[in-house]
Amino acid sequence: MHVRPRLAAAAAAAVLLGAALTGCEDGAAPPRPAATAPGSPAASSAPPSPSAVSAPATPAATVTTAAAPPPAPATRLSMSVTTPGGRLDLVRGGPAREFTVILRNGNSDAYRHLLLAFQMEALVPEPGDTPGPEASLLLERRDPGTGRWGPAELRIAGDLRPYSFYEGGSPLARDEVRTEYFRLRATPGGPTGSSPLMVRAIDTDAPEGTPEERRRPAASSLPHRTRRAS
Repeated sequence: MHVRPRLAAAAAAAVLLGAALTGCEDGAAPPRPAATAPGSPAASSAPPSPSAVSAPATPAATVTTAAAPPPAPATRLSMSVTTPGGRLDLVRGGPAREFTVILRNGNSDAYRHLLLAFQMEALVPEPGDTPGPEASLLLERRDPGTGRWGPAELRIAGDLRPYSFYEGGSPLARDEVRTEYFRLRATPGGPTGSSPLMVRAIDTDAPEGTPEERRRPAASSLPHRTRRAS
């Protein structure tokens, strides 16, 4: 009668112990590793996290903007008239003397019709001069294409011809330089004396009433003398 209760108590204790062991193997989480104290070998050997490493500073790019060049100053048409010796020294009935007209256009205006006009005041006949029917002075221009000389207009007068009376001319672009060649000859029976040869560049497209410097943008002159043959 006393043996059964002891066996039953032992059996119950065995059942409770087995249940405890089964719970640890099946449902319990694995034990956590022990925390590593700062400064320990394990903490020192651990690699730093990416967020803890700061990237090297990158200098800001410098953008340089080139300054626009200043606009070129405005330039105008200029003209020079030259000859060897600086003057046209002619002899009645003698050879012609050549001279050069150089047009240097500026960057302000382009011309569609620019005309060279030549004028000289009349020479006063001296005693013994016997002017013939032909002009006392003959002007010629050399054709740049053929090299041949042909007649050019020379006005002998003391007054100024209105610019609106002139027509024709050649184009001259901006910054263009043009050289033209002329020659002047004194006829055998013409008068002698001195009078400058005046050369004007006339813009024949300029409207009437515009300022003179617009209608006649350039002008020059060349000293001249005609003498008798010795």
